[in-house]
Amino acid sequence: MATREGTWTYRDAHDDFARTFFRRFGDGVASSIGVGTYLGDPTDERDDAYYEAIRTALESGVNVVDTAINYRHQRSERVVGEALSDADIDRDAAVVATKGGFVPFDGERPDDPGAFVKREYVDTGIVDRDDLVGGQHCLAPAFIDDQLDRSLDNLDLDTIDLYYVHNPETQLAETDREGVYDQLEATFERLERRADAGDIDHYGVASWDAFRVPADHEKYLSLPEVIERARAAADAAGNTATHFRAVQLPFNVFMADAFTVRSHEGADGPQSALWFAHEAGLDVFTSASLMQGRLATEIPDSVDAKLSGETRAQRAINFARSAPGVTCSLVGTGSVEHARENVDAGRYDPLGADAFDAVFE
Repeated sequence: MATREGTWTYRDAHDDFARTFFRRFGDGVASSIGVGTYLGDPTDERDDAYYEAIRTALESGVNVVDTAINYRHQRSERVVGEALSDADIDRDAAVVATKGGFVPFDGERPDDPGAFVKREYVDTGIVDRDDLVGGQHCLAPAFIDDQLDRSLDNLDLDTIDLYYVHNPETQLAETDREGVYDQLEATFERLERRADAGDIDHYGVASWDAFRVPADHEKYLSLPEVIERARAAADAAGNTATHFRAVQLPFNVFMADAFTVRSHEGADGPQSALWFAHEAGLDVFTSASLMQGRLATEIPDSVDAKLSGETRAQRAINFARSAPGVTCSLVGTGSVEHARENVDAGRYDPLGADAFDAVFE
């Protein structure tokens, strides 16, 4: 797993980046730009491109790789494991994150997805039909246990550095908010025990809507309540401190809700997700930094003019990692060319606090 010595040694070997490129993560450091592996068809050709891109990034100064078991039907996890094994980087220098929650296919989309889920997960007892939402999402502890084991195998790792419960707000389609919090607490307790066993180092929640929407939104989940449930889970597991460490949410020029929407109750009133997470001591990993490529060609001129970077994509990345409290901004990296461009964004300074705030004035 990532260690203090391993990540700091990696940082010292890559000292040609701009200020604050490497940021504290636990007692180690993480690059403020990370590799995302969501996009792309589930093909051998895309696997090969990802493999080369991930190796390039890891060997060039980016030590964060993010994936999920359902990304590209488990292919993304598997190629991350291969690239990490073959790259010229020590395992303890890299922060590897993955997620569980969506029922994954295996290598390709089956002809009958419903029959696959029933045969592989329901009939085998891994998933209780009542816990399955939309035929594709489950937060039950036994299911997350199973998914974590599969992710460890896919990645060929002994320990996953950061394991996310994936998009828990999906459960709100069929379960009330209190019920979702209860589900999270039960699963957090299981993850606390898996952390004690050394299978994960930290865990968190990766969301799309939950933390960036107003409190009256149908997809809203309270970050303070989620943290309280993690603390209760740690107590139930007999731990003196929780292993709950991070949240992941989208943030970019067009999706800035995590900074602008104040929907989480802090000591002095409502706060944005970014500010609340920062004050709670959580790491924030932002997704959709390029909005699936849109920001590589389109940024408002008034914002673009304030940012540093040779290309529009680099400037968009630097906007995302300028937000307060952000540890790392994840960027889809499906080719060597994109990997090099994304890495080079870190050679430019992010916005300072005052300049970032000015964007929203």
